[in-house]
Amino acid sequence: MNIQQIKYFLILANELHFWRSAEKTFISQSSLSRQIQSLEQELDVQLFERDKRNVKLTDAGAFLKEKYTHLISELDQIHRQAKKINEGLSGKISISYPGSISFNFLPSFLKVLNTNLPELKFELTEPTDENHEKLLLRYETDIAFSRDAIENIHIESLKLHSESICLAVPYNHWFHETSLTSLNKLKDEKFIISGLHEKTFFASLLRSFFLKHDFEPKIIIESDFGGMILNLVAKGLGISILPISFKIAKTQNVRFIALDEKIDLYMHWRKKEANKTIKQVIAYAESVKVLE
Repeated sequence: MNIQQIKYFLILANELHFWRSAEKTFISQSSLSRQIQSLEQELDVQLFERDKRNVKLTDAGAFLKEKYTHLISELDQIHRQAKKINEGLSGKISISYPGSISFNFLPSFLKVLNTNLPELKFELTEPTDENHEKLLLRYETDIAFSRDAIENIHIESLKLHSESICLAVPYNHWFHETSLTSLNKLKDEKFIISGLHEKTFFASLLRSFFLKHDFEPKIIIESDFGGMILNLVAKGLGISILPISFKIAKTQNVRFIALDEKIDLYMHWRKKEANKTIKQVIAYAESVKVLE
């Protein structure tokens, strides 16, 4: 029995059709059949019930399908990590991040890395659900930046800095710093913000903000993409609440008003990380200064 035979079995177990499975595995139907028969003989277990028209998993086959699926997934993760460790300083690391750091911290961080580790390549991912914890545990990312801490015994976290939360309004908007004592006056304004129903940390922060100031916002557009939000605010379509990092984008016709709220930035990586390059990357991240 070998890994390739198990992969053949899993494809057939999902397709339950020899012809389609053979196409997916790029071998003939007869070769696929021989591989499955060989696996059954070695295990001394019947994996499929077959007739001229149908292929069906036996109970033993269904059990092995579930177990082998997890096994192959874990092996793939191990192999990906081994490859990254082998690549070393001239290899590649994966970084996941929230969009709010793409104008300020992230470019500065990448510039530092490019200066000090010029042979290192970067793979950047902005996950829409911001589930950086799963990405780390699945070895799909090596470094994860997020706005909240990750509580997991297999993950290390480091708080890098805090920054202000701001109102982003069109330049000629009536709201000014002197209005901060009566934020509930914004209840009739049109908001362009992340969906408050979402499970992200920033959506949670927004819910707390509106609850604190005792009003429900009139949301006309929901978006998680700060660059798009800034452009819509600049066009006068509404106002928004964003980390002050977006101010560095220097979007014309947008004014930022700092609120009495802060948001943190954390860096996460796997504990007992064997890739020594990651440790250097962590050290460089701590040296990056963020402008407000």
